[in-house]
Amino acid sequence: MGIILPRRPKPIGNYVPGVVVGNMLYTSGTLGTQPDENDNDVLPYVGRVGSDLTIEEGYASARLMAINHLAMMKAVLGDLDRVKRIVKMIGYVSCAPDFYEPHKVLNGVSDLFVALWGEENGRHARAALTQHVLGLNAPVEADITIELHA
Repeated sequence: MGIILPRRPKPIGNYVPGVVVGNMLYTSGTLGTQPDENDNDVLPYVGRVGSDLTIEEGYASARLMAINHLAMMKAVLGDLDRVKRIVKMIGYVSCAPDFYEPHKVLNGVSDLFVALWGEENGRHARAALTQHVLGLNAPVEADITIELHA
C-alpha cells in the first residue's frame, strides 16, 4: 500500500507501546502524530472534530494514528507478520458538543486495517466514544487489541 512506517511514537508518560499476553497484543493508546525534522512527535491535526476540524480531517488524523499503531506493533513484535487479526479498537474522538458521527472519523483506522488484513482479519469489534478534550489537543486516540499467530 506504499505505507512507510515511522518510528513508533515517543511515550509521553510512564508506559510501554504494547504488552503481549499469551497470543494477544494490547497496544497503548496513541495519537495521530508524525515525527518532524527534529524527530519530535507533532500533531498535523489539532482540535475538536465538528468545530475546529472536518470529519475528513478527523479521518486523516485517525489514519495517521493507525499507522502509529502499526509502528508500535512492529516495535513490540519485531514483525507485523505475527499479526493474525485485529480484534478490537476502543477509539476516542475529541469533538464539538453537537457532533454525533465519531464512527465516521474512526473509520480512518478501521478502513486501513481492513485494507491491510482483509475483511475477515482486519474488521474488528469497536467502540467509538466522544470526548470533550484529549491530551495535547489531539482529535483522536485509540487502543487496539490484536490476536497473534501461535
